[in-house]
Amino acid sequence: MKFVLGLTGQTGAGKSSAQQICRDNGYFVIDCDKLYHEITVAESPIVNALCEAFTDDVLNEDGSLNFKKLAEKAFASPENTQKLNNTVFPFIMDEVKKRISDSDAELILLDAPTLFESGCDKLCNKTIAVLAERNIRKQRIIDRDKISDEQAENRLDAGKSDEFYLNKCDKTVYNNTSYEEFLVNFKDALGGIFNG
Repeated sequence: MKFVLGLTGQTGAGKSSAQQICRDNGYFVIDCDKLYHEITVAESPIVNALCEAFTDDVLNEDGSLNFKKLAEKAFASPENTQKLNNTVFPFIMDEVKKRISDSDAELILLDAPTLFESGCDKLCNKTIAVLAERNIRKQRIIDRDKISDEQAENRLDAGKSDEFYLNKCDKTVYNNTSYEEFLVNFKDALGGIFNG
């Protein structure tokens, strides 16, 4: 019997740390960000669909997707973010279903920033979110992605509030302090997933 745990949360909150904790605890990980990069190869159906939605100036000269240009367009307005989501979600959902089906693992972690928006939560037995204060997340994504203050604000504005996750997820864990404290809190939440 497979158990699929959906992991989600805000940008810069620390989902990658949570993913590693799950991996260390025996979960087979399906990372939707990595999956997205794997299926967006030149001339793939998803890249053709993105060109239709955002024009082909989101491509590099070799026909591959320029993720930075796409992100600039996609996060420029709520309408464009929605257009991006509507374009990519069906492709991601199909690939996630295939990978869950193909896996022999009993414990599967589905790491998806847009778990609920994409409908992937319907493939999960339980869901957990990682959250953090906005100013902490902002600094993390500026350091991580080498983007400007304004670009960071756009990404944060495109995300969901704490309440969105608190209302939808079975468990939520805040990551505002040290990694060591987060490790303890997340492991506690992980254990609690199976006990109610």
